Amino acid sequence: MFRRKKTKLSLAFALLVGLGLGGPRPTQAADHKTENVILIHTDGLRWQEVFTGADRELLPKSDDHALVKKFWRDDPEARREILMPFFWNVIAKRGQLYGNKNKGSVVRVTNDQWFSYPGRNEFLTGAADPDIRSNAKVPNKNVTVLEWLHQKPAFQNKVAAYSAWDVVPSIINRDRCGFPVMGGWEPVPDKSPSPRMALLNDLIRDTTPANAAEVFDAFIFQAAREHLVTKRPRVFFVDFLETDHWAHAGRYELVLSAAQKFDEYVRRLWETVQASDQYRDKTTLILLTDHGRGLAPENWKHHGAKIEGAQYIWMAFLGPDTPSLGERSECPEITQSQVAATLAAFLGEDYNQAVPTAAPPVTDALPSDGK
Repeated sequence: MFRRKKTKLSLAFALLVGLGLGGPRPTQAADHKTENVILIHTDGLRWQEVFTGADRELLPKSDDHALVKKFWRDDPEARREILMPFFWNVIAKRGQLYGNKNKGSVVRVTNDQWFSYPGRNEFLTGAADPDIRSNAKVPNKNVTVLEWLHQKPAFQNKVAAYSAWDVVPSIINRDRCGFPVMGGWEPVPDKSPSPRMALLNDLIRDTTPANAAEVFDAFIFQAAREHLVTKRPRVFFVDFLETDHWAHAGRYELVLSAAQKFDEYVRRLWETVQASDQYRDKTTLILLTDHGRGLAPENWKHHGAKIEGAQYIWMAFLGPDTPSLGERSECPEITQSQVAATLAAFLGEDYNQAVPTAAPPVTDALPSDGK
């Protein structure tokens, strides 16, 4: 069982909120533009790849190897742009990116486990739960910000979650939450699927799984994009995981491919949003990972409380209310636990008032008036 010294950050955040020091209470300001939020997560993608591109220690030694020619450049800014062009050509120019430790921007987890169920619980509920110490498919007793929003009339039947991992329905507590949740090798959660989704259901049923718990990211992307287009949720959680799967398998070339595909999925979801009257200039993306990994040459495959470095993650924001500050540097540390309140604040909702133990929003990502 992964363990480490417990952090005091979540207690500190709770105290800040209790004292009213966690930033202004979010309200629906007159110039508030966000009406929809899409939370997009990819499992275990290191901040090192996001901010510096491919790791030379993990590439083939020969400079003539096709993988080296594809992903390696001497300049880290050129490397990262090759790996994740949408992040660096769009988000870095029009949104905000946090987590480059080399530039004094730190994002960390506050749970003491540094793996997947505790991480997702933390960013979906706003606080680490010390009782969650495994990835077992146990229904989560904690109410996520998704469920909290779904209970409000403005968001009823306007929330959904699509995940490549079959544990996520338990993390969100599908039996209790009341909105559509897809996890792993399940058919799409639609009683009358479109012809495209009926074909996808056939592919899901007929494909030999590489991992019984983890559907391919491409399948979850297609299912999620179709739901976005046809059901038009206001709050949508999309959860990818091949960046973690291939790292555990030691297949660095496929980690890079999965990271590049993740960037492409984000681009295509953003373009889908921008092509819709309901979503265009009214939608914010929040992007993150749930845990980091260790360093090359060996520990990059692993994470958990015994792997130093796995506590550090990254986070990004893109939308009409987020100031265009780009890649952040020399800024205050933020945590994974701040995602839930930030998501709610973009929608003009005060999560901390209802859940005072949750960490406060990332105020720099919100409109400049803090609302």
